[in-house]
Amino acid sequence: MSKDKKPPGPPVPPTANKRRTTRDVAERVKTAKFRKTSSTLWLQRQLNDPYVREAERLGYRSRAAFKLKDMDDRLKLLKPGMTVIDLGAAPGGWCQVAAERGAGKIIALDLLPIDPIAGVTFFQMDFMDDDAPEVLINAMGSGADLVLSDMAPNTTGHKQTDHIRILALAEMAYDFAAQVLRPNGTFIAKVLLGGTQHELLNRLKKDFKTVRHMKPPSSRPDSSEQYVVAQGFRGAQSE
Repeated sequence: MSKDKKPPGPPVPPTANKRRTTRDVAERVKTAKFRKTSSTLWLQRQLNDPYVREAERLGYRSRAAFKLKDMDDRLKLLKPGMTVIDLGAAPGGWCQVAAERGAGKIIALDLLPIDPIAGVTFFQMDFMDDDAPEVLINAMGSGADLVLSDMAPNTTGHKQTDHIRILALAEMAYDFAAQVLRPNGTFIAKVLLGGTQHELLNRLKKDFKTVRHMKPPSSRPDSSEQYVVAQGFRGAQSE
């Protein structure tokens, strides 16, 4: 070895092994020639969403799993052995949470397919089909303890129109839930900011012991979504 050359020092750890912190600069999505600006912004939001990263780490199908977990942590909705109906189930995050928290029977439905989940009976069909309620009732048997509806129509960008459309889905979901819920059962449905209004809210207040609106911490701050949670089903009251 030449005298004017120093021996090599210890190897430097690769940057890939460095621990990331919340102080790290937010990741940016490189622009793509044919990608719309809205798509780039969506991808950037996904990359920097802590719930998306945590869902990947824990093996959840989507960040939506944390919405049900948040509500259940607060209200103790899920109990071992219960029968759960999940409307608008794709990609399956809520089914995963219901299964891991001990639900005995989980029946799910969505227009889109979902990969199989242990303990979940899934039907790929439109809830608005005339035979959908009968299919679900035959699968559940003697009734349900919890009916979940995360159904939402494609948004139009017009707030009032979107509010009316999602409220219509919530009303349809409750028409079904009122037929199948056992005493003291629970109904949860997605609505938009402004809450559950008029006829549906009046029905829920008559049929349940408690009715509240919740926006789980895992729901994006810029989203107008929230959930109506009705607990303690007393049976559908006649007008």
